[in-house]
Amino acid sequence: MQQTYFSRLLAIVILFWVAFPSAGQELQIGNPEQLGVSTERLSKLTQSLDEFVNSGRLPGTVTIILKNGKVIFEHANGMRDIEAQDAMETTDLFRIASQTKAIISAGILLLQEDGKLIVTAPASRYLPEFAKTTVAVPNGDGYDVVDARRQITIRHLLTHTSGIGYGYGPAADKWKEAEIQGWYFADREEPIRETVRRMAALPMDRQPGEEFVYGYSIDILGAVIEEVSGQPLDVFLKDRIFEPLGMMDTHFYLPAEKLDRLAVVYSSIDGSLSRAADSSTMNGQGEYSSGPMKSFSGGAGLLSSAADYARFLQMILDGGSGNGKQILSPVSVSSMLSDHVGHLNRTNGTGFGLGFQLILDPGAYGQLSTKGEFSWGGAYHSTYFVSQEYQTVVVYFTQVNPARGLDDHDQLRALTYQALLH
Repeated sequence: MQQTYFSRLLAIVILFWVAFPSAGQELQIGNPEQLGVSTERLSKLTQSLDEFVNSGRLPGTVTIILKNGKVIFEHANGMRDIEAQDAMETTDLFRIASQTKAIISAGILLLQEDGKLIVTAPASRYLPEFAKTTVAVPNGDGYDVVDARRQITIRHLLTHTSGIGYGYGPAADKWKEAEIQGWYFADREEPIRETVRRMAALPMDRQPGEEFVYGYSIDILGAVIEEVSGQPLDVFLKDRIFEPLGMMDTHFYLPAEKLDRLAVVYSSIDGSLSRAADSSTMNGQGEYSSGPMKSFSGGAGLLSSAADYARFLQMILDGGSGNGKQILSPVSVSSMLSDHVGHLNRTNGTGFGLGFQLILDPGAYGQLSTKGEFSWGGAYHSTYFVSQEYQTVVVYFTQVNPARGLDDHDQLRALTYQALLH
C-alpha cells in the first residue's frame, strides 16, 4: 500500500515537472561596488528616471542593469496605468516591437547551426517566391519598376540590406493597395507566411545589397524560420530560446492571466502625455491579448519583461551561453557582433551585425559609449545597449508612442556609463 502511494506521488511530481517546466535560474543580485560600479553615481540615474516621471514626461519605466551577469540596478517608477493609479512594477510586461528582431536573428543562426540553412544562401532557397523580385526606381513624376540585379540573400535580410522598407518607398501606392504598410501586424487575420508571400510580388525600395533600408526584412526571416523548422514561429522560439533561457514572460500574444501586468501605451508630444487609443493600430494599445492572434511578427511582435530581455542579452554577451545551456556557439555570436555593412558607409561611427547595431567608433558616435557596444530599440520607446568592454547589459522599458521631445535615452546612456569605474 505504501509503495503504491509513493509511486503515485512520484508520477504526479513527474507530470507536474513536464507540464510546468522550470523558469530557470533567477538572475543573481550583485554588489555594485565589488563589481566596479559606484552606487553613489548610480543614484544620479535613479534621480533622472524619477524626474522624467514626476514631471509628467513619461508614464512609468522599468530599468535593469547587469554587470558581469549580476543585477546591480533594478528600478521601476511611475504608473503602469495612470488613469487607474496602478503603479509600475519591475515584473511588468511591455510591447517590445523591434527588439523582437535580435531574437529572430538568433533563431536564424540556430538553424544554420542545425545545418538547415546558410546565411549567404538566397532567400528563394527557403521562400521560392523571392526567386525573382523587382525594384521601384523614381523617375521624377513617378517610378519605373525594374528587375532586381541580384537575389536577396538571408544575410541581406539579417543586415537590412535587402532593399525592403516598410511600404512607404517609391512604390508606396502598390504596398498600400496590398495593405502591407508599417510594422504592426497583431490585428491581421492572415498568418505572417502569407503576408510575406504577397510582399515578394511588390516593388522593393532599393537594389538588394546596395543600401541599408530598415523594414520588413526580419518579418521575412520569421517566415524563413517557419518554413525551415516546420514549426510556427512562436513554438520555435519557445522551444529553442525562451524556455532554455527561462524567458517565461515573453510572448507574441499575452495569456489572459498576465494581462494585468501589461503596461498601458501613452503618447508623449513635447512634454504632454495622453493615453493612446484602444484601437488596433501602430499608435494604439494593439491587439496583443485579443483579436485574431494569427500573425507572428518577427520584426515587431513580441511582448516581454525587462528581466527576460536581459537574460537574452546576457546570453549574447556570454558567447551564446545562458541559464546553464549553450544556446548558440561562440562563433555564431561573434558573427552577430561583427560589422557586416561597413562597405555601405553607415554614419556616426556605427555599423550593423546580424541583428544588432554596433558602435565602431565612439568618437564619431558622439555620445558616451564603448567600442563593440551593441544595441537597438523599439517603437514604444524601449531601448537597450550592451557594453562588451565593461560586461554590462542595460534594458530600459516604457510604453510611449509617439515619443517626441524626450532625451531620456541619452540620459540613460550617460548616467549608466558615468557610474562604471572598471
